[in-house]
Amino acid sequence: MPPWFADLHVGHFSNDPSLTEPQIAELVAWADAGAPAGNPQDAPKPPQWAESWTIQPDLVLKMPKPVTLPANGDVDYTYEIVPTGFREDRWIRGVEILPKMRANVHHAVVYVRPPDSPWLRHAPVGMPFTAATLSDPEDRAGAHWTDSDVLLVYAPGSSPDDWPEGMAKFVPAGSDLVFQMHYTTNGHAAKDQTSVGLIFAKSAPEKRVLTLQLTNDHFVIPPGVPDYRVEARGTLPNDALLLSFFPHMHLRGKAFEYNILHHEQNAAEKGGPAQFGVEPLLRVRYHFHWQMSYRLAEPRLLKAGTELQAVAWYDNSKDNPHNPDPDAAVRWGEQTYDEMMVGFFDVAVPPGLDKKSYFIRH
Repeated sequence: MPPWFADLHVGHFSNDPSLTEPQIAELVAWADAGAPAGNPQDAPKPPQWAESWTIQPDLVLKMPKPVTLPANGDVDYTYEIVPTGFREDRWIRGVEILPKMRANVHHAVVYVRPPDSPWLRHAPVGMPFTAATLSDPEDRAGAHWTDSDVLLVYAPGSSPDDWPEGMAKFVPAGSDLVFQMHYTTNGHAAKDQTSVGLIFAKSAPEKRVLTLQLTNDHFVIPPGVPDYRVEARGTLPNDALLLSFFPHMHLRGKAFEYNILHHEQNAAEKGGPAQFGVEPLLRVRYHFHWQMSYRLAEPRLLKAGTELQAVAWYDNSKDNPHNPDPDAAVRWGEQTYDEMMVGFFDVAVPPGLDKKSYFIRH
């Protein structure tokens, strides 16, 4: 523990906790010998499971008002805007999201809202709200989709971000953090007040980290299908250093992969059809309760024009023990019994390049 779901034959990752073949052989030999006990004095201390920070934050920002959660039923995506109070630009080298009620948090995303951003500008600050409680049409639309910078995504099984020296995320002076909370009920009423912990970079970094995504929200998974494929692809508009992956689906998620699509440039000149090859970057068996980041052991430089592909497979059959309803056709939706297809990935770019500027194609 913790488990590792990546195909060992595809890619190398710095956070891979898998045992080596000699370690596995040693455990097998020990088990075959009847699992003899060692010297009690050599035993390690019992593990202390983290109920608080696993990083040492320089600053903790908490949602000002707790969110009251019912015992049963659906809960709409809940937002809370938290002012940072930053009087100067800050670079964030490490970040962790800490829910108060982990059992109720399906996932959380913390976004950076710069002071000049029009996003959710009529929404209340410092108190929870949902799209349904907003009166402004643009704000209601913004509660369902935004292109704002992502500070961190949290889901069960995920870990904090701790970027290498020389890399960091950027929070401009005067920014707010927008907490997007997806709650689920479990038979017990509760109150959640999630926090985010920040570690500041000691100096301006050489690279700015951006979280991008490949998303497909137009699909219908037929009832009973055990292996339904959904794809998304996109072309990078500028050079970027690829750092990590974070796939996200719901209860019918089965597998997920990221690939580079290589197109043969001179195929048409030779009189034949265009050809391409698929270079796998990550393949995982997906587990809803262990949504993990996969961090490349060596960052990969991707040139402008590189085409990335994300492919997700879903098991909507009765053989999926997590399936809420194998007789239902399933579409994109916010609730757990709906589905999502999001392939988050982190890249490093020049420090002066923000997300909007990165997507300007030259």
